[in-house]
Parts: sequence; structure tokens; C-alpha cells
Amino acid sequence: MRLGLAADHGGFHLKNRVAEQLRNLGHEVTDFGADRLDPQDDYPDYVIPLARAVAQGTVERGLAICGSGVGAAIAANKVPGVRAALIHDVFSARQGVEDDDINVMCLGERVVGPALAWDLIQTFLAAQFSGAGRHRRRLEKIAALEIGSHHEQE
Repeated sequence: MRLGLAADHGGFHLKNRVAEQLRNLGHEVTDFGADRLDPQDDYPDYVIPLARAVAQGTVERGLAICGSGVGAAIAANKVPGVRAALIHDVFSARQGVEDDDINVMCLGERVVGPALAWDLIQTFLAAQFSGAGRHRRRLEKIAALEIGSHHEQE
């Protein structure tokens, strides 16, 4: 799978660990940074390019990591076509894809340890959107909102 990863200083160590694990499993990983640990960096500088790549289909799914995961989720969801969710449990990692077709999973390095993070990532990547009518209907409403917001800005 073509995956994108992004993290600021709060998620830097987990991002690097996960990138290696994903590559070892044969995934194609694009690292959107940070390339070095900088306590003064800002998550939008890395998460927004990742989110854009997901929206454009350059990568199939994204993993955005910051200290809590909250900021990464907020930033990623500003990009039309991205459905990002803060995930800290296995049920949500699976259900978020199956029902809500999330394409970016956000994690907090300061909230989940590396073992749980790896379980969450594997669950997220293995899950598939169900395509059920009620789920499609809900996603269409969200897509319409994105289009409406885009037209309001013009």
C-alpha cells in the first residue's frame, strides 16, 4: 500500500519507528517530515502536505502523528477529501474505515505507546470501507459541505 506519514516534534520518534516497520512489511512509505527533531516546528507544516497527497491520491492512506493527535486531526480535516480521525482504540481504527471511510489516522505519541500504536495502524490498514448505503449517504453529505464551503470562499 502507498502510505504517507507526517509528524511534528511531538510525534517524531513514533513516526520514524512506524516508517521502518511499514517498509519492512513491504509498504511504499512517503515521509512528509519532520526530517529532524525540532521542538519549535509546527504540525500543519507536515500534516497539510500529507493530507493533500491523500486527497490527490498520491498516497492511499495517511498517518499523522503529533503529541496528542488532536492538532494533526484538525489540520488534516481542513483539506477537502480528507477524512481524518483521532484514533486511540482498536475498535475506532476499524470502524472508522468500515463506516466512515477515514483515509488519515491521527495518533498522539504522548498518548499511545509504540505497541498500541502499531496495533492501531495494522487495524487501520487492514480495514476496508463497507460501502453500505447509509454510510455512503452520510459521506455524500460531508462531501457536499466541502463543496459548499469551497464555493463560499470564491
